Amino acid sequence: MVEQCPGAIDVRMPRMEIRDCPKCSEAIEIFSNDASAKCSGCGFVVYNDTLSCVEWCEYAKECVGEKDYERIMQQIKEREAREANQDS
Repeated sequence: MVEQCPGAIDVRMPRMEIRDCPKCSEAIEIFSNDASAKCSGCGFVVYNDTLSCVEWCEYAKECVGEKDYERIMQQIKEREAREANQDS
């Protein structure tokens, strides 16, 4: 897995977001061009919101890793199936 998104086109100043660690509630700083960030409190890794870019980015598998890529793609398929059923 890579530290920063290799497919990022946006060269502007990265945006920082603060998230609460789901394990220990410590504040985690994650920047818009980071693929992931590690909690300084417990080491838990949080990932950037990748569901949108994984669908189209040629670097997605490299960026999030093959296991997470497959999991995310499965979630996308399940979401699309739910949406299709709602439209029917």
